Amino acid sequence: MTAPRELSLAGGRLAALAWGDEDAATWLALHGWLDNAASFARLAPRLVERLGVRVVAIDFAGHGHSAHREGDYALWDYCHDLLDAADALGLDRLNLLAHSMGAGVAGLAAAALPERLERLVLLDGLGAVTTPADQVPAQLRRGLLAHRRPPSRAPHYPDSETAVAARVAGGATPIDAETAEPLVVRNLAALPGGRVGLRTDPRLVRPSPVRLDPAQVRALLGAVRCPTLLVEGAQGILGDTERARHAREALPGLVRRVLPGGHHLHLEPRAVEAVAETIIAWWRDTRALEKESMA
Repeated sequence: MTAPRELSLAGGRLAALAWGDEDAATWLALHGWLDNAASFARLAPRLVERLGVRVVAIDFAGHGHSAHREGDYALWDYCHDLLDAADALGLDRLNLLAHSMGAGVAGLAAAALPERLERLVLLDGLGAVTTPADQVPAQLRRGLLAHRRPPSRAPHYPDSETAVAARVAGGATPIDAETAEPLVVRNLAALPGGRVGLRTDPRLVRPSPVRLDPAQVRALLGAVRCPTLLVEGAQGILGDTERARHAREALPGLVRRVLPGGHHLHLEPRAVEAVAETIIAWWRDTRALEKESMA
């Protein structure tokens, strides 16, 4: 597969990877928490080849090769990363391909700016992590205290293989070494003595002082107006939980597909082909419906 091009966007604040021809219709890809643009290293080339599109995957602030941010990393702040990247690429209408936390960011943007959204493909992510209203004081306390402590040093390792093993052992969701390798390699910086360290801003692991509550997330999902596909991993993070059921019910016209795989099914070598086929089929179906409605 063709190697992606490195891009610098938003005055150098954001880094990105791009697959496909510059003149093709562009999809913006949004990765998950503590991941980076390489999250789409196996899916993007398949979509480029089959649909003739361009995929531009950004590193969110504090992730991958993008600059770290002063202050907090609230979910809604990542909407500015999305919009800054879109403006830099000259995209008035957005086709978004979004995983996990990126799916949460995409949902916020789609709800707040429906006139800019054309289509939405969500990968094992829907809505956002929430805090019930009666737990807001405790959440605020955790966030304030954590933000006043000095940040821990970014982890460093003797080599990339050890860094991959650490991600496998300590990831927030289960992941194997082959799946994790592209994410980890993009996130490594060379250190003196031949060691490598993580580029990720250590402050990303601090608890958020404020989160949306469940009712707010349902209201936001209810405001999404563009065609939306949700591709879930059968061993992913959504499943039949109460939060996931309520989120799916809130989003009008949602098309849901559950495929074999885990939370990173779009990056898993044995799952990615089925993910690509599912997206391609849905995309062509929506295009056909649009043409019928215009006839």
